Amino acid sequence: MNKKFILIFIICFGGLIYSQTKVGTTAANFLTIPVGPKAAGMGGAFTATANDVTAAYWNAAGLVRIGKDEFTASFSNWIAGTKISWFGLNYQLDDDDAIGLSVNQLDYGQEEITTTSQPNGTGQSWTASDIALGVSYSRNLTDRFSVGGTVKYITQNIWNESASAFAMDIGLLFNTQLQGLRIGMNITNFGTEMKLAGQDLLLPGDIDPAHTGNNKTIASNLQTDSWPLPLIFTVGVGYDVINTDTWGWTLATDAVYPNNQSSYLNVGTELNWSKTLYLRGGYYSLFKQSAEGGLSAGIGLRYDFGAFYAKVDYSYSNFGIFDPINRISISIGL
Repeated sequence: MNKKFILIFIICFGGLIYSQTKVGTTAANFLTIPVGPKAAGMGGAFTATANDVTAAYWNAAGLVRIGKDEFTASFSNWIAGTKISWFGLNYQLDDDDAIGLSVNQLDYGQEEITTTSQPNGTGQSWTASDIALGVSYSRNLTDRFSVGGTVKYITQNIWNESASAFAMDIGLLFNTQLQGLRIGMNITNFGTEMKLAGQDLLLPGDIDPAHTGNNKTIASNLQTDSWPLPLIFTVGVGYDVINTDTWGWTLATDAVYPNNQSSYLNVGTELNWSKTLYLRGGYYSLFKQSAEGGLSAGIGLRYDFGAFYAKVDYSYSNFGIFDPINRISISIGL
């Protein structure tokens, strides 16, 4: 039954991705920015690993496999001086069920408004931001097979204009009979389209300029186009080469099929000592056309205080012609 479910998932959603190949024609592309220094340090190859709260982003099926209540706050710089923040909470209902909450925000900062008549500034500033609010649910169907999903409300704001959409992520995680080998699949951002609207699109207009005597200030509304969300289908494999109380070594790879750019591979690895010190490395966007991604590396520390544990993770990612991307997160688990 599990094999049939996975096959249907691949056929339905894999075909959907290929039927909607539109390079550079999607809105809310902040949804594609990798979340969390652990996953980023592994080059974004995290779909089949997904063993912390960021599973809400990478593969919600992994939330129930955490086995603990956990909160994570992650912060990162992004291109052109922007900043991205991600907050996630996992609550373990029982051994087979978990729910999660997440907030993903890209902040563009603010900039002074200038006009042709006031080139030195008007004294006002414009801002822009993108936000996604998510609610996740994860369940173990068997001791090897987990499913999960996230429902998201997405908004984009630029000065007085805004757009919103609803979307859904669906993920699967399967622990194979080969010890330590996992297969994960995830489809993200399956939802409605986004269309900007706001007061700056309301303008006075003359509907019949060829004739005099009519009202020249009739309110008109400039219409903008609707744009789909970045639909992404990912298949990942993770393998624990070593898994003892003293040492752990994981290898992982993800094949990513987006609808707004070419497909590519992410590869990564993680080495841990006594589940206290973690070293990570990986490579983003192998075989991707005009890719700016590249090598990534990370480190993590975890300490168990008895009643709770704390984790600090950091990652560094090369980003081609742009400044390197630095991510840091703090996690608390019970």
